[in-house]
Formats: sequence, C-alpha cells, structure tokens
Amino acid sequence: MAKMAELLQSFPEIDDGPSASRLNGVLLFKETRHIPRKPMVYNPGLCIVVQGHKIGYLGDQKFRYDANHYLVTSVTMPFECETFATPAEPLRGLYIDIDMGQLHDLIGRIDVQTGIGTGSERILPRGIGPAVMDEEMLDATTRLVKCLRSATEAQILGPGIVREILYRALCGAQAPVLYSLAVHSGTFSQVARVLKIMQSDYAGKLDVEQLAKTAHLSVSAFHRAFKEITSDSPMQYLKKIRLTKARDLMMQESFKANLAADKVGYESASQFSREFKRYFGQSPAEMMRELRAAETR
Repeated sequence: MAKMAELLQSFPEIDDGPSASRLNGVLLFKETRHIPRKPMVYNPGLCIVVQGHKIGYLGDQKFRYDANHYLVTSVTMPFECETFATPAEPLRGLYIDIDMGQLHDLIGRIDVQTGIGTGSERILPRGIGPAVMDEEMLDATTRLVKCLRSATEAQILGPGIVREILYRALCGAQAPVLYSLAVHSGTFSQVARVLKIMQSDYAGKLDVEQLAKTAHLSVSAFHRAFKEITSDSPMQYLKKIRLTKARDLMMQESFKANLAADKVGYESASQFSREFKRYFGQSPAEMMRELRAAETR
C-alpha cells in the first residue's frame, strides 16, 4: 500500500473530503484530522483505504477498514463512522461506485456452481462489510490509481480496471452479498428493491405494510429481513435517510432548516429539529453556525 499512498500524494488538488477523479464513478478522498464517530450514508460501492483507517459501527457490529481491508457496500447504508488521520499521516483512498450493469454481466460469466450467493437465506448478510485486500485486488487498484494521473489513460484504461476490481470483489469475502444484490429473486434482492424505492421516494408517505407488499413479503418477514440487512427497522432507516438528505440540503444548497424539513417529508419542524439533534448530536442551527465559522477561518 505504500506505493499506492505515494501515488495518491501526486494528486495535489485533493483537499480534505471527497474529490472527483478523472473517471466517472471513482472518487478520491483525503482527511488530515481525526473525525469523531458520526452518522453518515454510503451508497453502493467499494471503499479502498490506502493510508490511515476508519471504524464503522452498524447496530451491534463494529468493523475496521484500512490498508488491509476494503469495504463493500451493496445497498445504501446509514451507519456511523470514525476516521483516524493526522496531518503527518492523512487518511487517503478511493471510492468506486458499483455499476449494476457491470455486476450483472460479470455474474453471468461466473460459474455460479462455485458457491457464490448459494445456500440458505435463513440468515441474511448485512448490506455492508469488510473484505481482505488480497494481492490481486491491490494490484488492480494500484493500476487504477496510476491511470488516473492521465486524462487519456483514465478514459481508455480506467473502465477496464474498474471492471476488474469489481470482479475481484466478487471473488472476495463479500461476494455473497454482491451476488444476492444482482439476482432478481431471493429475500435480499427483494429488500434491496424496496431500499431503492425508499431512496428515491423518501419524502413520500411510506408505511411498512406498503413496503412489505412491494417486497412480496409478509409484514413480519419483511421487518425481520430488513433489520438483518440494514440493522434498522424500515422506519428507522427512512428517518436516517430523511435527516441525512435534509442535512445535505442545508450544507450544500443553503436551505433553511424548516424548508429542508418540508422537502424531505417532515410535517413538523419541531419534530425535525428534535430528531436532527438526536441523530447528529447538534441542532440544525448549531450545525449551520459551525459551518459558517469554519468557512471564515
């Protein structure tokens, strides 16, 4: 990983936080300070940490992703994360979106008799988890970072390397969850389809009975499967998505709190403020004051 960390240092335009790369679907990220445990949302993708490390918290599960373990997120997942970094040794890495078309095509070419995604669904996999960074994945990721230094190589070589990285993930510890996501049958896939609906229609009046019917499951079976995959009940998950969307509107588009609350489906501004502070540890007004103070430094 030392070689890849050195390569990432050659991207001087990277500030703290995520930065677009020369290839669509690939983000570079850097942090130069410790970030305490806080709520966040990852979309389906592979998070590859090259230097530093992160600790993720999901329900009663705790997982570390670092230079030896990349993180696979198969469905949009709210969870909590702590970042460990210093100015002398920043956190560096990249995030690769999972292209469902590529995933379907790769699985179609893999001999499913190898056992990927087969077996009982009595215990469903979580929608997020680490996998060991083996030599093949490390080699492919290093080649991707190299090609991102050139606009021409990023466009010509990048898509093929990203496809290889996705294939390597299908050979790793999180292969069952990726396979389950791609197939059109099975409980994991049924819940994943509902999660997509909740992502796009989070401001609507969604209820568990309606969502269970969409998943073709009984309410009790849907509730149980949903919690096994996300560690949240459907309504807890929806609340986290709404609050995160509202925070993004306030931080990125300068929405006032009451307008952001209404935009994401809250009917009560006071309820929104209470739940926002409970989830993020600060009220909307406190968050905006902190953001404005940071901008004036």
